[in-house]
Amino acid sequence: MTKGNENIIKCDHKVNITATFGADLVLEGFTSVPNTLIKVYSRIGITDFQMILLIHLIRFKVEEKEYYPDPEAIAEVMETNPARIKKELADLLEKDIIAVSEYYNKKNNVIFEGYDFEPLFLKVSDVWASTRAREIAESENLIKAAALDHDFLNIKLRDKPTGLVSTFEKEFGRPLSPIEVDQIQQWAGEVEAFLVIEALKRAVLRGKHNFKYINSILMEWKKNNLQTLEAIGEYERDFLKRRSARGALKKNQDGSANGTQDGGKDSREKAFIRSLYRKG
Repeated sequence: MTKGNENIIKCDHKVNITATFGADLVLEGFTSVPNTLIKVYSRIGITDFQMILLIHLIRFKVEEKEYYPDPEAIAEVMETNPARIKKELADLLEKDIIAVSEYYNKKNNVIFEGYDFEPLFLKVSDVWASTRAREIAESENLIKAAALDHDFLNIKLRDKPTGLVSTFEKEFGRPLSPIEVDQIQQWAGEVEAFLVIEALKRAVLRGKHNFKYINSILMEWKKNNLQTLEAIGEYERDFLKRRSARGALKKNQDGSANGTQDGGKDSREKAFIRSLYRKG
């Protein structure tokens, strides 16, 4: 069995080779690779060979505590030559997939260099955010289409509280309690029915079938004097623009502090994802 750079061999001549293999298989540990990375690595410019190389770099760091393995050591486990490893590492560095950073060993009080995987997972998070924002936008369109089927937009509200109660019961899939009916009657007396329906739609979209969440939406609109769907849409677009601008400014400031120039790029998709975190 190998532990770090140290070979440890069991001194026992009565060995069951299958059992020994099983013990080593478990005790030598595992190298975990996120499924998200496996799914998107080709989209961020990583070749199949480089993906295997990254897995070995992670294994060296986790298992052997070797932060900056020699190309010769890597080539040995990949059955290739050191020149190929040097070329691929240089390419990964140039594409900003990995970096070389300084690390501090507190126990030995030394500073040393090692490969840094933070750029890799930053790129993976960008792809994830873009994909998730697109999925959420698609789901919103589906919800809007379903809302039409549920007569959200064409509901007849001559008897406004009764119409709203019926809509809520249809969407929740159950009769409402007396307290919930009272809450709807209170909303009906304070705001237009279409605003209550719009708040319900947004709650359903986020999987929050509860009156507290719907009430928080209505109170936010009331606080900002938003009385039409157009005004609500404009308010939310301005909110996202302000958040995106703050994010870009912060990123520029962080980049200047670290001696980097990333141009302050802050995509609409990531701004949208951050807004969900705040709302959830």
